[in-house]
Amino acid sequence: MADFFVGTSVSLLSISTTLLIGAGCFALGFFFAHKETKSGLPFPFSWIRSLADNKRVAVPADDGPGEPKFVERAVQKKPALLEIENLAEILEDFKMVLVVRNDLKMGKGKIAAQCSHATLGLYKKLLHKAPKALSRWEDCGQVKVVLKIESEEDLLVLQGRGKSLKLPTHITIDAGRTQIAPNSRTVMAILGPADMVDDVTEKMLDSVMR
Repeated sequence: MADFFVGTSVSLLSISTTLLIGAGCFALGFFFAHKETKSGLPFPFSWIRSLADNKRVAVPADDGPGEPKFVERAVQKKPALLEIENLAEILEDFKMVLVVRNDLKMGKGKIAAQCSHATLGLYKKLLHKAPKALSRWEDCGQVKVVLKIESEEDLLVLQGRGKSLKLPTHITIDAGRTQIAPNSRTVMAILGPADMVDDVTEKMLDSVMR
């Protein structure tokens, strides 16, 4: 009789344990199914989407001598190419124009420095987003023309005109350590097929910096 009750108790305990584990799994599943993330998707789906967006690869960790250890790093998607890339395949004559604000009364050395900043800023922007256009410009001898403009408002209007033609631009903003006020927009660089760039700056062709 004692053996019967012991066996019954063990069976009931096993059933109770199984039911508790099952209830726990159900509760966890319900929680994850309804948990929303920043993407607005339920947890399992957002996790799968994150795996698709950011592939992970193992790279050696720099831990000194001994057997190499590996860590995971996310591999980001390549940046989208700019539309100017398509033009680089059919047009050959590319140029860059640098537009300098004449109303700031910068010295020649200051202007040279600001033009360098604008050139480098646009170059870095195109390095990964429009490499063919950049190569086409380099093949043309890295043509650069420097023009002057009389106000910040006119500079921004000019930039808007360039953007409307899908041409890449970059405006340098000075820190204000010398000569001019902080956060002053000093020079705009624009690059693209020569005819299109001239369309943007056509009213300024008589304002070449001397």
